Amino acid sequence: MLDFIGNYEKAWRAPLLLSGEPHPGERAAGGGHPTDYPDDCIVDFDLRLMDLFQEMEKRSLSMKERIRQEFERVRELLNGKVPTRMELFSYMEDEVYQYCIRHAKENPFRRYLEFLHEQKALSGEEEEVYAGIGREFLSVIETTDMQKVYKMPILYSFYHDGDIRMTVTDAQVLESWKQFFDRGTNWKDFAEGISYADYQAMTDRQHLTKAKTMPIRFLKASGKGFFIEKEGYALALRPDLEPVTHNRAFQAQMKDILEYRTMEYYRRRYAQR
Repeated sequence: MLDFIGNYEKAWRAPLLLSGEPHPGERAAGGGHPTDYPDDCIVDFDLRLMDLFQEMEKRSLSMKERIRQEFERVRELLNGKVPTRMELFSYMEDEVYQYCIRHAKENPFRRYLEFLHEQKALSGEEEEVYAGIGREFLSVIETTDMQKVYKMPILYSFYHDGDIRMTVTDAQVLESWKQFFDRGTNWKDFAEGISYADYQAMTDRQHLTKAKTMPIRFLKASGKGFFIEKEGYALALRPDLEPVTHNRAFQAQMKDILEYRTMEYYRRRYAQR
């Protein structure tokens, strides 16, 4: 009888030895042979150890591989459908998601098209977006700083339910802005310590002034040239982006990013309370 429990310092070897796999050192050297057990030898696992062995196997994987495995697991749950950012977030193990949030370099949510490209999971239309300027723009809105939520209603004014606009007027910005902050308790993010009565008393001019002096100004300054001034409009997109805005995959990716980033902002906001 082999008892690995007392020898805790080497307990990690138990699944390896009992599986007949060669020792890691033997693997590295390219040698080793499966273990030959004596006749009538029975390997009997205590079922309570199975979770322990699975956990030890997880720890032996790189986090990049863990993230990839989580993606494949979620994809299988969705019957083979490639998950959106929102779907991956919804089904991903929290431990893995928290790691992603803390490590920007390995976070697939920051450059999801690139992650899907690595997994060979892009559709034909998505490949077109990936190969051109569309990927650059999506990357900008995926990674733009979100200490406040103010950029989201501006970006939604461009998205316009999938009929993406190249320019937005003051009236269009104002409509999107008020729709966003009127939803649920989003109004609480309009200003620090504001009451609902204070919010309701705000004039359209005050709403528009805040939109122009904060998110619109920051998008022009930090949007890598995609957000530009155009006479007669509150804000415009760079003209060479126009062809890709008609691509359905681009439209779907933009919607997914806005939904995910809004959700993630509020997840962080309420977690801090």
